[in-house]
Amino acid sequence: DFIAHLVTTYRPTHLACCWDNDWRPEWRVELIPSYKAHRVAGGGDTVVPEMATTTPGESAPDALAAQVPMILDVLAALGLAVVGQDHYEADDVIGTLASTAPMATDVVTGDRDLFQLVDDAKPVRVLYIARGVGKHEVVDDAWIRGKYGIPASAYVDYATLRGDASDGLPGVSGIGEKTAASLLTSYGDLHGILEASSRKDSPVSGGVRSRLGAAIDYLAVAPTVVAVARDLPLGVSWDALALPEGPAHPRTFSRLTEELGLSGSAARVLASLARDTAPAPS
Repeated sequence: DFIAHLVTTYRPTHLACCWDNDWRPEWRVELIPSYKAHRVAGGGDTVVPEMATTTPGESAPDALAAQVPMILDVLAALGLAVVGQDHYEADDVIGTLASTAPMATDVVTGDRDLFQLVDDAKPVRVLYIARGVGKHEVVDDAWIRGKYGIPASAYVDYATLRGDASDGLPGVSGIGEKTAASLLTSYGDLHGILEASSRKDSPVSGGVRSRLGAAIDYLAVAPTVVAVARDLPLGVSWDALALPEGPAHPRTFSRLTEELGLSGSAARVLASLARDTAPAPS
């Protein structure tokens, strides 16, 4: 239903389902040990190869792990490309595809971290589904400026300063959304903020300078953790991401969706793929 709604609404020519080959990469954890630490499963939970992490001793919760092979089987039968990269998260795959696509791109996500990809010139938009796909918002640079008071190009630094409890990123203690936006508006980026803060005649308030100083080690590594990769060697052609007109394996798709009780949803997604509208490449 999710795919059917978006395909019917936006008529894309290409579609990729981006995958967490590594949902908590060790290189990110080494930089910030608290990164996604609260999501780590307990002992005895199942490890499935499709839901891996390079961080030693960790696994995905059983309730989620059980669904992963089913999702992959249905997508394969439908003929939708699944793209992942070892040692990287789905966000990094999305970042690479959005940054290198030779066409307008819509990023479908409920994760505001990907607002950093918004680029009106390219263009790249985010279809933000935090409130559900039926109530999704179309995020462009004007939307981000209206919501946060910063351009999309400043979002990585903004998220670094503010932090994100859902990802285990502490941010700078005492600096919230308004202060982060104000600092970025005044000094352009994180480098400019730290440079202004370090001057003897600094215009930055003493309290803010103290908070930035206390977080200097965090600020040295957090932008690397927050920023998504944009240049991964994915090894996938754009032709391979073309939206199919029907299932790649009709009998398998029919059997799987019947077994899973998804016959109604299957009919809707097939109807969305069968439409003969010829939109601009996207």
